[in-house]
Amino acid sequence: MDFQELAAKRYSARDFSQMSIPKEVIDQILMAGNAAPTAHNNQPQKIIVVHSPKGIATLKKCTECHYNAPLAFIICYNKDKCWKRSYDNKHSGEIDASIVATHMMLEAADLGIGSTWIMYFIPEAVRVEFDLPDNVEPVAILIMGYTDAEPSKEHFHRRDLEEYVIYR
Repeated sequence: MDFQELAAKRYSARDFSQMSIPKEVIDQILMAGNAAPTAHNNQPQKIIVVHSPKGIATLKKCTECHYNAPLAFIICYNKDKCWKRSYDNKHSGEIDASIVATHMMLEAADLGIGSTWIMYFIPEAVRVEFDLPDNVEPVAILIMGYTDAEPSKEHFHRRDLEEYVIYR
């Protein structure tokens, strides 16, 4: 399938089979994230793979939006590795982590695995429960699993390009 088909096919899944995802497949998803571009190629991403029953139980202390997925990736960035713009010190961490997460979600979709990007989580709970150092900032939780669920009707609603694209 070409990229446009893949991008259109991918949707947020909220109903997952409890069938575990093989490590080789997890590694493929991680490699897609590893291929993502980051500012100045600093690669500040830090990813926690949550797949054991104990890990999933710990994750549930951090978010109510887990949808009983059998796999989650906590996507973080290391503040000390981020590139910063010289004129305003804006750092690239959230952007870099988001690009990594997007690559991972698209790879999962290409492999037939459903996913949802969770932003509704308690960062401090993630820090405590997963023992993150102060310089590591959680950005998103990607939950994943095999699913037969259909996308919601809202998934197919897209704004016309004319509503948000400006040509100059």
